Amino acid sequence: MHWNVIANNLTYLLVGAYPHGELGGLAMTILMALGGIFGAFWLGLVFGLMRLSKKRWLYLPALAYIEIIRGTPLLMLIFWFYFLAPVLWGRSLPGHQSALISLIIFTSAYIAEIVRAGVLGLPKGQMEAARGTGLSRMRAMRHVILPQALFNMVPSFVNQFVSLTKDTSLAFIIGVNELTKAATQVNNRTMVAPTEIFITIALLYFVICYVLTAFSRRLEKKIMRYQARQR
Repeated sequence: MHWNVIANNLTYLLVGAYPHGELGGLAMTILMALGGIFGAFWLGLVFGLMRLSKKRWLYLPALAYIEIIRGTPLLMLIFWFYFLAPVLWGRSLPGHQSALISLIIFTSAYIAEIVRAGVLGLPKGQMEAARGTGLSRMRAMRHVILPQALFNMVPSFVNQFVSLTKDTSLAFIIGVNELTKAATQVNNRTMVAPTEIFITIALLYFVICYVLTAFSRRLEKKIMRYQARQR
């Protein structure tokens, strides 16, 4: 076994060439995951609410967006933004930006469906009661329906974000120096410890995803206790 290779290259796997070069490795993976989570949540929330609208000019574009994105592989989206952006916009996008935009757009389509299902899962009497107090449909959605629905959707959001974190590994295909790319570079340079290298990055991915999953389970328990008290 050649675990000394891991010890000698652990810093590169964690932060890339930083501070003497570009940030990479696990740090880049975490930053891409956080950026993707933040962007996908807000974009998905917008499209989810549009999908719930009774106005055709709102829900039809949202429906088309969700169905097209969900029917497209993430890798294809990454290629579109990386190779077609120079043609459409007249300038190229750095690999990490192309990957981040792709992750946000891809995950937002699934977030939108989670939002729609969460809102529809509430009793219809909630909206009627809110409207009965004089609130408009928009204000009732904002102040009454959405806070309850989002509270119930937290575990589903976290599960989707775990998937997004693992999906960041696809960014290596366009040269982004995230964890998988860093591990591949170390493996190509040393050529003696592929098993140890990829076991190590599998463990690093597992730690990140396990933390998110454990957080999700704790939230689920709190939500169940809260709902039990409300009954």
